[in-house]
Amino acid sequence: MGHILTALSEWIKGVIASGGYAGILVLMALESACIPLPSEVIMPFAGALTTVAVAATVQRDPLNLHLVALAGALGCALGSALAYLVGAKGGRDFVFKWGKFVLLRKRDVERSEVWFQKHGDAAIFFSRLLPVVRTFISLPAGIARMPFLPFLLLSFLGSVPWCYLLAYIGQKLGERWDTLKTYFHGADAIILVVLLAVITFWIWHHLRPGPEVPTPTD
Repeated sequence: MGHILTALSEWIKGVIASGGYAGILVLMALESACIPLPSEVIMPFAGALTTVAVAATVQRDPLNLHLVALAGALGCALGSALAYLVGAKGGRDFVFKWGKFVLLRKRDVERSEVWFQKHGDAAIFFSRLLPVVRTFISLPAGIARMPFLPFLLLSFLGSVPWCYLLAYIGQKLGERWDTLKTYFHGADAIILVVLLAVITFWIWHHLRPGPEVPTPTD
């Protein structure tokens, strides 16, 4: 498992380092399409690459914070659209049958369904600021056949502050890179440790057993 997590961490770093904004868009699209790639890893590392010090460690020019956030939000909208279509075309049974192959747990979808039923269309916007729920809210929206264009717009707008926040955190850490290096042997170790910690928690969350969340009935 350790080797897998390390390889995944290095892959995420490599995609962003080589692909730049396009790499961010693709990774965030996968995350919003219910693939277990946490945005809490993707966006901070992308934000760190807006600083000269961190960009130099992967031998590329620094990125722009605003474009990093925009690429992340666009990726979220694209991935959300794909998840919406899965929910709309396949329905609830299809999602529960096949979701397990991408570590999608039934109770995560049910929690998102509860949130969507309680808060309606506004849930699409505000859920983008909530870990876990933000990843899966598109499925109940698709199952409920929410109008697609409002869904897509709310998904994008709700993702903007989330992507900005995570990228800004990464940028601030990157600005302290020279200071951090004095406490660590090897700058890449800082990124790798953080990536491994977040991904480990993400995988643990999706594999640990737990009670199902009851879905409210009409």
